Formats: sequence, C-alpha cells, structure tokens
Amino acid sequence: MNILIPIKSSLLIILFITVLCDAEAQRHRVMFYNVENLFDTENDSLTNDDEFMPNGSRYWNNSRYYKKINRIFQVAASVGEWQKVSFIGLCEIENRKVLNKLIYNTPLSALEMSVVHKDSPDKRGIDVALLYRKELAKLLYSEFIKVDIPNEKFFATRDILYAKFLIENIDTLHMFVNHWPSRRGGEMKSRYKRIRAASILRAKTDSIFSAYSSSKIIIMGDFNDEPSDISLLDVLRAKIPDYQFSDTTLYNLSVKQNGLGTHKYRGVWGILDQFVVSGALLNGNKGYKVSKLGFNIFSYNYLLEKDERYTGAKPKSTYSGYRYNDGFSDHLPVFIDLYIKQDRSQAP
Repeated sequence: MNILIPIKSSLLIILFITVLCDAEAQRHRVMFYNVENLFDTENDSLTNDDEFMPNGSRYWNNSRYYKKINRIFQVAASVGEWQKVSFIGLCEIENRKVLNKLIYNTPLSALEMSVVHKDSPDKRGIDVALLYRKELAKLLYSEFIKVDIPNEKFFATRDILYAKFLIENIDTLHMFVNHWPSRRGGEMKSRYKRIRAASILRAKTDSIFSAYSSSKIIIMGDFNDEPSDISLLDVLRAKIPDYQFSDTTLYNLSVKQNGLGTHKYRGVWGILDQFVVSGALLNGNKGYKVSKLGFNIFSYNYLLEKDERYTGAKPKSTYSGYRYNDGFSDHLPVFIDLYIKQDRSQAP
C-alpha cells in the first residue's frame, strides 16, 4: 500500500507525473541530499538506533517517519523541476528498508529507480546510498570502500560508495557518494579522520585515472569539511576550476549562492555538501559534460525557516536538538547537470 500523500502536495504530484510523460530529457540531473536521520521505527539490535524508536528520546513514530519519506520525495520532485532526476545520492539513511519505502511507496516509483546500498560499519547504523534510473544507466560495477584509521581498531564510519555506470550506451561514468567523519569533539581534533577518508578516496581515483586518463568522475557527499580545508584541497587535491581543465585533475564546483551554504552552524553558513568532478567531465570533448558553474544549492522557501537565534534563514530541520521541528533536513540538497556538448557546426 502506498503511503498517503498530504492533500497540499497533490499539485506537486500531478506535476511530477505529468513531467514523466514529457519528451526525453535534454539533461540528466544528479542530486545529493543529507536527509538528516532517515530511520524506520523498528529496533536494530546491531546498531545504536534506540533514540529513533517510538519510546526513544526522540519519540520517533510511523507518522513522523512517513511524513519524512514523503518530504524527501517532494524535494526530489522539486529538484527535478520540469524533467526527471536521474541520480540521487543520499546520506544518513538507516537501511535498505527505508530506501525501498522511498522508491516504491511514493510517486518516485514512476521513475523505476534502482539502488546501490550496503549497511555500513557506522555505529549509529546510518549509511550512504545511490539511486539511479534503470532506463538511463546500466550499473557495471559497485564497491563499498572502507574508511579505517590505522591503530584505531574500534573506529567505525560510513563506507565510500563507488559505482561505475554506462550512461545511455554513450558514456562511462564513475560516481562516488561520501559521508566523511563528523567534527564531533572539535574540527581540529577530528581533522585526521577526514584526511584519512580523503587519502583513501584519492587512491581510488588515481587507480581509475591510471586505467584510463580521460575517465569521467563525479564525487558527491557531505564531507564535513569546506572546499578550502586540507582534506579536500590538499589531500584529495580538488582544485577550484579556472578556464583550462586537465582530464586527470579533480575540480571542486561547490560555492555559496545568494549568501547561502548547505548547512548552518552557530549562525554561519558552510559548504559541507559538495560536488567534485574530473577535468574530463568539464572538457566533455565526447559524450557528457558538466559546466564549471553548474553547482546548485536547492533553497526553495519551504526548506528554510527563520533563524531566531542568529539572523536570516536556516534549513528547516526535522529536529532542533531533541525537539521535533516538523521539517525536512538540517542540510540543503545540491545538484549538477550532465548534458551533451552541442555541435555548433550543426546548429540551425
């Protein structure tokens, strides 16, 4: 049985279904969203999920759970605008069960999306995942890369998801979904953990470039660091794009927009949710490409609320501390577009 959708969302659903009948998309949108603790209401004895139980400290129940599922669909439909979202990277999801709820029990089912997911070692049981449209992409290979810390055998965090796709029999695309270790305990004290994640990811991208120097790579995720931090700028070596691109260089497309970042902490907007791509995808001499200005923060008003403590707006989160806030997420979604380079010689 499908989850009941609120009446106020009916217009969005009609629009979403109508869009599915439109002509073939001219571009393919790739979005990433930290959905802030998408848990079901059942206890998992192998993880620390007790606070997200009906009798837990957050009083998480089916009503709140179903509402959150519907809201994630609402965001995905809005990000797609007049065309379909082709790939959706997610983090802070508990398990395959909540993903199935999202893709089968909301109007997202019309997209017939497949899932790349595996339970991660994270002690809270939160994972990363990648949804993709089967009609668009053929999954050639997937891998979940462990982020370990030498000499810290009890350390556990989210795996890095790697997936290799053939897109519409035109292009091969390498995609990574990340949720790097948090800043819990302080940014400086926890920095080495994110540096370790960056070094592991860099080693994997180097192996891809070694096999084929013009590989097209998309790296997305919540990195819990800014583009200018050591982990991203110096270890992953994700540069700020200029006007010339080397196929084997990684470039960070992520910048603030209209004064907004993707996450707000103590009144300051930060860019924790980012897209990094290879130069081959910016050059796009054959097949798909992206624009160096193609990074977008999705900031529709319904995702924001007034920042009562500081100034301006902030993401309307599901929880404020342990108080239910009836919102979407404490992060804003981000997206880029893949498109085919136009041959101007054939333009009318």
